[in-house]
Amino acid sequence: MKIRRIFDKQTWPLWISFWLPLLIMTGYFIYRHMAPFGSSSLLTVDLGQQYVDLFAYFRHTLLHDPSAFFYSFSKTIGGEMVGVWAYYLMSPFNLIYLLFPGTSITTGIFIVTVLKYGCAGWAFGWLLTKTKTQSGWLVPVFSTAYAMMGWMIANQLNMIWLDTTAILPLVILGLERLFTTGKVRWFAGWLAVMLIDNYYMGYMVVIFACLYWVYGATKYWENFKTFWIHVGKFAWGGFLAFCLSAWLLLPTIWALSQSKAQYNVTKIHWKLEYAPWKMLAKFVTGTFNFNQMPSGQPNFYIAWIAILGFILFFLRRRPKWPVKVSALIVTGVLLLSFCYEPLDLLWHAGQFPVWYPYRFSFVFCFWIVWIGAQALTEKLTIKWWQGVVMLVILTGIFGTVYLNLKHVSYVTTANLAITIGLAGVSLVLLLVPKRNALIYQIIALLLVAVDMTTYAVSSLNNISYVSQSEFGNYTSILDKTVKKIQSSNSGFYRIGKTFTRTKDDPMQASYNGADHFSSTFESIIPNFFGSIGQPDGDGVVTYTNGTLITDSLLDMQYFMDKKVPTAQQNNANYNSYIPVTSTRTDLVNYKKSSKLSNSKVTTYKNPYALGLGFAASDKITKLKVSKTTGDPIARQELIYQTLANRSTSGLISAQNFDEVIFQNVKKVTTLTGSVVNKQNLAKTGSIYFKFTPKTNDSYYITLGANLSSANASYYINGKELKQYPTYRHTIAVNVASHAKGKTITFGIQMKKTSLWLQNFTLYKLNNTQFKKSATKLQQSPWNITKHSSRKITGTINIKQKHQVLMTTIPYSKGWHATVDGKAVSTKKVINTFVAVPLSKGKHTVTLTYRPPFMVTGSIITGVAALGTVGWFVVKRRRRQDA
Repeated sequence: MKIRRIFDKQTWPLWISFWLPLLIMTGYFIYRHMAPFGSSSLLTVDLGQQYVDLFAYFRHTLLHDPSAFFYSFSKTIGGEMVGVWAYYLMSPFNLIYLLFPGTSITTGIFIVTVLKYGCAGWAFGWLLTKTKTQSGWLVPVFSTAYAMMGWMIANQLNMIWLDTTAILPLVILGLERLFTTGKVRWFAGWLAVMLIDNYYMGYMVVIFACLYWVYGATKYWENFKTFWIHVGKFAWGGFLAFCLSAWLLLPTIWALSQSKAQYNVTKIHWKLEYAPWKMLAKFVTGTFNFNQMPSGQPNFYIAWIAILGFILFFLRRRPKWPVKVSALIVTGVLLLSFCYEPLDLLWHAGQFPVWYPYRFSFVFCFWIVWIGAQALTEKLTIKWWQGVVMLVILTGIFGTVYLNLKHVSYVTTANLAITIGLAGVSLVLLLVPKRNALIYQIIALLLVAVDMTTYAVSSLNNISYVSQSEFGNYTSILDKTVKKIQSSNSGFYRIGKTFTRTKDDPMQASYNGADHFSSTFESIIPNFFGSIGQPDGDGVVTYTNGTLITDSLLDMQYFMDKKVPTAQQNNANYNSYIPVTSTRTDLVNYKKSSKLSNSKVTTYKNPYALGLGFAASDKITKLKVSKTTGDPIARQELIYQTLANRSTSGLISAQNFDEVIFQNVKKVTTLTGSVVNKQNLAKTGSIYFKFTPKTNDSYYITLGANLSSANASYYINGKELKQYPTYRHTIAVNVASHAKGKTITFGIQMKKTSLWLQNFTLYKLNNTQFKKSATKLQQSPWNITKHSSRKITGTINIKQKHQVLMTTIPYSKGWHATVDGKAVSTKKVINTFVAVPLSKGKHTVTLTYRPPFMVTGSIITGVAALGTVGWFVVKRRRRQDA
């Protein structure tokens, strides 16, 4: 009985809708040798540089540290996590990763990816079936066209967005039921699921739902009375969805106000972003490649049967003209949104996307397939005059693309020819009289499968992927090294390193680090890191340019340094999977630990680390550090010496070079700030700066943002400088330590005809003075007795008046302090960190993090959920009584 129910007339098309796109993509990935079926992996771009690390963090949180849902010290030096979860990690598919630890997580990614293809097909099939729009073999025809649409193929590497394709059809089904039955619960429920799963995509679904409501109100028009009833129910459904998801949305909105919302565009240009005809090129197969990721036209390729069905919708006698007009209006708004800047910004919540433009194109794909499915009947037959109109439209599309091939480099003549063939066969299939509709429906399904497979293969073949060994070898050595450190010390500390695979390595290996990359990253951290000489950007920091001062301040108690490979290791591709991104000769000042080291990584213990908190002069609460004045080395000195209440001069001093050699470069007398020019433009221009340290102190050179790898190459004693490649502020590079009497040569090889020596200065750190300041700051540490991701307790002995507990916990309104059991206010110091004013004597200090507005949001959600349940209970009892 149950088996019959699973494969009855309504359900078997849904099974095909699920399995067909899943199996097509599985077959393609096996062909590409993706793990576990070969040496490659699905990791590429953000999936390989960000998401995979967050998935590992997801596993760690659920299995080992649930408090990390709220806050994590693996997010750079500390940061809120509710916003991160709301954007990246709320998909129920992520539970599959619990079964795939360590390097096997790439297999989990494979499974999740193909499942999302399948679920997208199933959901669209469910919409077609429940609305009785299509039945039988035509259900998988349109569901496959939807599940493998151009947006899906282009954004499968952004797999955190893919749930949207499975939820959107259910939201639209809820809207359809709102119009046909008056019931709000399906719309409100699925919209709430969408907002919880991914608020960013959910925001776009909300906008589309408003557009779809306009179409639906016309489609189901009766009179003005029912119109206003539909208005009220639509508004109520949207409000209820927000309330049901408020427990997550309210703290997320607060998190965005501290991060992404601060980068919103303030000036809108009322213009077209490109010539609209270029969108036509995206109807050609294989038009997605790497160059289309950072910028390009929207990816909305759809099976040609669905496109022809969309055209037919406007050529048929039914529906009535008001419905067709409303459908044209929705279509026009969507198309205009792809090229008109104000509308583009609206869909992206006021921000131009960093890579992956026109992220909302999935709603256009849905719209085309859905309208097309309503037009094509089960007989798949059109009239000859309709065929002629379609042929004219197709000729116009392909003719325009062909005549402008030189302006759309991502279109090849071969792919254009293939597309013309697919469109032509689809048109012929619709024109041919059919005695047996079933056979032609099966042919239509095969044609759609071939059409969408061709697009997937021709597009994804343009993309390269990270090999399984490259990911696995690096992850294994990082995990191995970190676990050794953690097994030797269960306290709170941070770990630095001189090598980097991604900025989210700390989340991958579950340790407290100082790197991070995410779209919900509090802006105070990049601002601070940039001010002290670290590479930073909007939503990203990497701690690759630390000094003895910053290591001490930020509690870098351990440092992992890649060992110099032997000749045999070089042959084993050792260099490639442990990429060095930091030059730190000053690590010789730390204690090398053979116990914590291994064959590939040397681990150092930093004797000058100050801990997460320590007693410091209360002068730090009044210190104003401007990132627009001075340079990072001077700022480091000012902060550190103010904390220690010592003279803010003498710790660091500017030094002169002993000799400067210009080769094919015009000489200048002043170095810092000068613009140097080549003499012979056809030859290489080089400058060599030489100095011989008279002490064993540490020496640093500052490089302005203009002195990037794009403008020049840099060398220390003939060896290329290992440096993270991108930075937008001045950085500090360690060039010598314990090098007394040894000549140090810093070389610059120009890549262009001129070079601005922006903020180019040599500094010496007085190691003796540094150790005195560090020793003073270590006298009264915050001895942590208990710690989790969101609650830290410790004792501290304040030995002098006018001191505070200085922490390197990033300031947030979510942090609440108690001193000896009594609540006290925290202070924001250096515009970055939490400090707690304390009186002289011994104290127990506890810091607890509570996400702002989560309690408020939870109350709203609780009331909404209880009210909804209560409403259904009362309604059911009334029915029973009746």
